[in-house]
Amino acid sequence: MALPSTTRLLPRSYRPLFAHVELRRLLPALAASDLGDGMSVVAVAWLAVVIAPPGRSGLVVGAAIAAYALPGAVGALVFGRWLRHLPARHLLAADSGLRALLLGSVPLAWAAGVLNPVLYIALLAGSSMLHAWGSAGKYSLLAEILPPEQRLAANALISSSATAAVIVGPALAGLLAAAVGPAWIIGFDAVSFAVLALQTGRLGNPNGPTPTAEPPDTGRSKAGLRVLRGQPELFGILALTWFFNFLYGPVEVALPLHVTQDLHSGADLLGLYWTLFGVGAVLGALSATALRKLPLWPVTLAIVAGWGLTLVPFDLGASVGVSLVCFGVGGAIYGPFTALTFTLFQDRTPAALLTTVLAARGAALLTAAPVGTALGGPLTVALGPRQVLAASGIATVTLALVAAASRLRARRRNRLTDVRQHPSPSEAAAR
Repeated sequence: MALPSTTRLLPRSYRPLFAHVELRRLLPALAASDLGDGMSVVAVAWLAVVIAPPGRSGLVVGAAIAAYALPGAVGALVFGRWLRHLPARHLLAADSGLRALLLGSVPLAWAAGVLNPVLYIALLAGSSMLHAWGSAGKYSLLAEILPPEQRLAANALISSSATAAVIVGPALAGLLAAAVGPAWIIGFDAVSFAVLALQTGRLGNPNGPTPTAEPPDTGRSKAGLRVLRGQPELFGILALTWFFNFLYGPVEVALPLHVTQDLHSGADLLGLYWTLFGVGAVLGALSATALRKLPLWPVTLAIVAGWGLTLVPFDLGASVGVSLVCFGVGGAIYGPFTALTFTLFQDRTPAALLTTVLAARGAALLTAAPVGTALGGPLTVALGPRQVLAASGIATVTLALVAAASRLRARRRNRLTDVRQHPSPSEAAAR
């Protein structure tokens, strides 16, 4: 099939993807939904600030952000009995349709004057209930549509779309929030998911029976955790990642309140913070291959500590310009973390067990950031936004130091064990 002339501008490894009609239909809809989610990073929190009762904005923002993500972890386990056997395209369409319906109800309730914090949080929670299954369906659908040799390029293309949305979406939402209001930005997110649901429903089934999408279920997760308990290093990096994500959660609550309460500014500044973070994260992720030659555990701990240090200036009287630079640098420091931790799992796990261990990792990490986000609301009310940002940073640096000390202690213990089990000739003779 002749490729469209515009695809000839792409790197060679991506061009064959556009020979697939199904993928060509799906990519624009996926990109639109990614952009909608990127814009909702700002809009969900900003609308929570707008509708919150006086003195309760921290609680409402924390609950809203948690509701936009946390129920997906529950849905991944609760609905497994009914959903795990559905075709991948049906999972993606069901998730997209539900998000379109419930997120679309937010601007309608706003326009009708009936949107209150309880209704808002309920709509957000319902919209995210199937999202873990929808994500699994998306990547399973790519595997169905494409031959094995093209899947890596497709995954990279989809990931690039999501990363670009993190950069563009918040900035666009910051500009639009003042003009149209955050509720209508969430409405755009709903429309993007409606388009994705329609496009997914139009896809054929050219490969016969459809493989089932399998997010981590409880049986696989338990088996994976048994393996992890037998590999202290992997269990350690899993624990480090969980607490790292957990301590990041309060930042999503405290930052918008810092912008409104401490800086007395608007959504455009909040969007700029997240845009700089996204640009930094992209640049940082691109550096992961260069860091691959360094010892991965020390580099991973340095990333955790470095991100924490970039948050401390928020409570030191730093100017807006300095805090913006710090947040962008923090994104660059954070960028390689996911790739490096996956590499640790891949290097230390036997190939036959890798899928099971990664399934356990995914199940364990589903709750980390949302739980931290939910905790961020009460903390922000009690301490104040700047203090929570700095406290998150200090706790994250402490996490890195504790993890480093634990790893050094474990290595010393292992060396002593090796000496006892394999003494040198002189030690053996002395015995």
